[in-house]
Amino acid sequence: MTPARAEIVVDLAAIRHNVRVLRATTGVEVIVVVKADGYGHGMAEVAGAARAAGATWLAVATLDEALRLRAAGDTGRLLCWLTVPGEPYADALRAGIDVTAYSVAELDEIAAASAHAGAGLTARVQLKVDTGLSRGGAPREAWGELFARARAGEEAGLWQVTGLWSHFACSDEPAHPANDQQEQAFRDALALADGAGLHPELRHLANSAAAILRPSARFDAVRCGIASYGLDPAPGHTPDLGLVPAMTVRARIALVKALVPGDSVSYGHTWTAPTPTTVGLVPAGYGEGVPRHASGVASVGVGGAQRPIRGRVCMDQFLVDLGPGDDSTPQAGDEVLLFGPGHHGEPTAQDWAEACDTISYEIVTRIGGRMTRTHVDTDPATRGEPATRGKPR
Repeated sequence: MTPARAEIVVDLAAIRHNVRVLRATTGVEVIVVVKADGYGHGMAEVAGAARAAGATWLAVATLDEALRLRAAGDTGRLLCWLTVPGEPYADALRAGIDVTAYSVAELDEIAAASAHAGAGLTARVQLKVDTGLSRGGAPREAWGELFARARAGEEAGLWQVTGLWSHFACSDEPAHPANDQQEQAFRDALALADGAGLHPELRHLANSAAAILRPSARFDAVRCGIASYGLDPAPGHTPDLGLVPAMTVRARIALVKALVPGDSVSYGHTWTAPTPTTVGLVPAGYGEGVPRHASGVASVGVGGAQRPIRGRVCMDQFLVDLGPGDDSTPQAGDEVLLFGPGHHGEPTAQDWAEACDTISYEIVTRIGGRMTRTHVDTDPATRGEPATRGKPR
């Protein structure tokens, strides 16, 4: 097949490897988070790889994500947690999805949906408490009422409470005092829930960073998002577990041209060649999710070396400095590695995050646009033809 103009390549073997490493490291159930289209890696494909590696639970943010995953064929335990009033809870309950309640009002909606979902269906509900992130979840003053209503609904056969959970704010900073405070608050919530007669199947607090760095917070399960994709959840603090980045983003040079001293490039002429050089035109820009913040600060891999981006990233393209022109200068059609695992000298998503003053989560999740996405399997024991090739993101 003709090589893609610009594409995302996702190695499903890396996903399986990472999930197995996280299971072995934590010793508890690993809930693999596949929200936001699997952090840009492809939700259904990542879900299949995670299940193959032993993940009995997956998680997404929204009900529509959960329903799309069911439509793609996933049948295992699946948690979602972000709803607004009027969401189609009945559809979720029919699909066997565990839904999350932050409030008594949400429990009332779930009860009404359960009545319409069909005879013999018992909703599966997880309760989320706010332990200090001050985002989703019941505030401390509402815990007693929420737990009492949840227990009453269990006794009435409206639902089964399958989980109680919360989320860290600062787990990527292991010495931050909020981590101890939140873990203690979660233990307080567990004690209060137990006093109300609730005995959930799963108690979970730890995200990727806490799963690796905070054994005391593992409880019955950990929720691993970014680490499942092989990226470091707490740069500078995480031990080397051998996680493998699953995503490579690559393109082909569209044009090579020579510059003389004084030639300026791209919008605003923010960079001017001080010496003779050549530049390559890379056909991907912020329309594909290449951060405009990468302008003049990030590098890409060309011919086994890292080459700097010159000038501003445009909507459809950017320029990379290829150095003085000679017989070894890359040519139109040659490969550019925007980022990948780093195995061939290319930058990583973490390198791009640091250059753009952001986090690797944003780099991999936003990339796509007009790029195609291909899933491959580099495990010799399982690989064959790619699961998808040239599939639009």
